Amino acid sequence: MNAPTPTQTRQRSYFVDNVQFPFCKGCGHTQVLRRLDEALSALNTPAEQIALVTDIGCIGLADGLFRDIHTVHTTHGRSTAFATGIGLADRVLAGKDLRVVVLIGDGGAMIGLQHLVHAAMLNVPMTVLICNNFVYGMTGGQGSGLTPERFITATTPDGNITPPADLCAILTGSNAQFVARTTTSDTNFPDIMRRAFASPGFAAVEILELCTEYAVPKNELTGKMLAGIAEQNGWALGVLRENASRAPFHVRYAEAVRTSATPKVREHGFSSAPHAHQLAGPVSIVLAGSAGERVQSSAAALCEAAIASGLYVTQKNDNPVTQGSGFSLSEVWISPEPIQYTGIERPDIVVAASEAGLRELTSRGTMASVSDDTVFVVDESLAVSMRTRKLLPLSLRKSLGPKDAALGGLLAACHEKNVLPDETLALIARYRMGDRAKVCEGMVFSV
Repeated sequence: MNAPTPTQTRQRSYFVDNVQFPFCKGCGHTQVLRRLDEALSALNTPAEQIALVTDIGCIGLADGLFRDIHTVHTTHGRSTAFATGIGLADRVLAGKDLRVVVLIGDGGAMIGLQHLVHAAMLNVPMTVLICNNFVYGMTGGQGSGLTPERFITATTPDGNITPPADLCAILTGSNAQFVARTTTSDTNFPDIMRRAFASPGFAAVEILELCTEYAVPKNELTGKMLAGIAEQNGWALGVLRENASRAPFHVRYAEAVRTSATPKVREHGFSSAPHAHQLAGPVSIVLAGSAGERVQSSAAALCEAAIASGLYVTQKNDNPVTQGSGFSLSEVWISPEPIQYTGIERPDIVVAASEAGLRELTSRGTMASVSDDTVFVVDESLAVSMRTRKLLPLSLRKSLGPKDAALGGLLAACHEKNVLPDETLALIARYRMGDRAKVCEGMVFSV
């Protein structure tokens, strides 16, 4: 997207009507958000083509201040990683032009430093606004990795003696396409914001600002002194790097795929759809079993086959931190229409392939959420009493073995619910099980 010219008409604000900023009086976040709204409005970008990704911290309160645009509130330090996934999916998979904006504080930026570095290296199209007020403002005013020397914080009551990182230098060294540093009191702030949004790749703007609750009272700091803080710590102000000649990741990726001499093709037959689906509406699936028994990869195989059949899918996985022990679980949606909400409140299909999987389904409330029409496939060794009319105990572990029990139960449930044609389900079984697929097919198609 190109930057607006002065003659372009600015659309109305993206803020909600009668917006009330939730920040302390004099907090720099208010100024940052006003400048952000002005920049977005000047671009005349439709609200549905903007994604605002926010981090934990005071700046994350921005989510509720904007009307209609997409907002994603993430975990601490991970906002850039989420934004990278959003940007790549939009450009590489959908071929669209979503404008992705990240709001992150100095604490989140240092916690998620590798995410910032990696996004800069990839040159993913996004604009990252790093709101640096020198402290962790939401948790009590502790020092961060960007706290200036001699700065008094809750954790450096006698003044910080550790030199702060130069975040812009790190990002410049990571080949970021656009890097700038400014202050909320800098008259060039709006122009820098405009130039950042004009960048077709990764753009980062570090904004030095005030935390009036913790930083100002302890350091006798004013907005006009921010430039002096930068000078004392050797932080250059202004546009520090602007390299529009570097192609964004999605452009280079498309070129690499187009010119690859030896494209890798997975030989499972899912690249084409030999059997047309007859699915009329969305189907939600919860598959649970034991770690190491291919629960999540079985769900992934079903998703691949569904995609090849022209369907939309989502898959969310869960397992304990132990990884190799305990439960393993996948939540899957398969739908003939785009999937807007990936949560499963009342599953259409539930599969319990092991005792560990059944315990997890019980603890998270899935067992209590099934309806009369839920297809519930369970290994015959498990004691299950459900209100559903479609409880199917099968010899999954004994007949198929622990490694294929989850897949067998999943295929049986999909056969019962007519999620995919039997020919496609058989194809999945042959792809995953080889010669042992006949045993699975005999069990699945006899349900």
